[in-house]
Amino acid sequence: FSVPCSAILSSYLLGERLNLLGKLGCLLSLVGSTVMVIHAPEDEEVTTLEEMTSKLKEPGFLAYAAILLALCFLLIFYLAPRYGQSNILVYLTICSVIGAFSVSSVKGLGIAIKGFFAGQPVLQHPLTWILVITLVASITTQINYLNKSLDIFNTSLVFPIYYVLFTTIVITTSIILFKEWVAMTVVDIIGTVCGFLTIILGVFLLHAFKDIDVSLGNLPQVLQNEQPAPVTRDDKNILIEVDNSSIAPEDKPKVFMLCT
Repeated sequence: FSVPCSAILSSYLLGERLNLLGKLGCLLSLVGSTVMVIHAPEDEEVTTLEEMTSKLKEPGFLAYAAILLALCFLLIFYLAPRYGQSNILVYLTICSVIGAFSVSSVKGLGIAIKGFFAGQPVLQHPLTWILVITLVASITTQINYLNKSLDIFNTSLVFPIYYVLFTTIVITTSIILFKEWVAMTVVDIIGTVCGFLTIILGVFLLHAFKDIDVSLGNLPQVLQNEQPAPVTRDDKNILIEVDNSSIAPEDKPKVFMLCT
């Protein structure tokens, strides 16, 4: 609900425009999200911090995390100072990339909290404090750059684009870390991909046509393709064009007018 809620509230509270195509984009975002939830993979059962540690130590996830960190540092220290004020994707990509670490940390801390109430010595486990530090740092960074983006760009654009980028990173992280798609059927895979593409289409409608004044009231006028009526020219107009041109066309008749 973050996409339609942010778009609708920003149109009422901040005076930002939300036309008919924007409303259709919000609807498509809800439909795509519903399809994704229906076909979403189930979480792989991870019940202890030891199992979570083994997942985090896998070479595939370590390489993936290293790539995300390198991309994040490139965005923060090189691209953000140069293009952050003019390109909406810079700050939002930083938030989305950092979101991969925040989601993984929340997953691990959820396991730690369950273990704590079950009487397990989770406070003595080093992974618990690593996850806490990672979560605090990632959330702080996300809030910082999200607020910077909201200060510069339209709110109805920031949240939809951030939603798509963040969802993409989270899905990729879940695939690599928890291998959630291993047991999925072909129908569920197609449904998840179609739902995500529907969300992207909705966000595109919300973003690309935000400056067009389209509503149910003026829709016929917007869709109407007005063709200019053909101009019927008489011999007098042809004579004026011929006299004003340096070279008279041979195929045009020369008409002379006598005035008395």
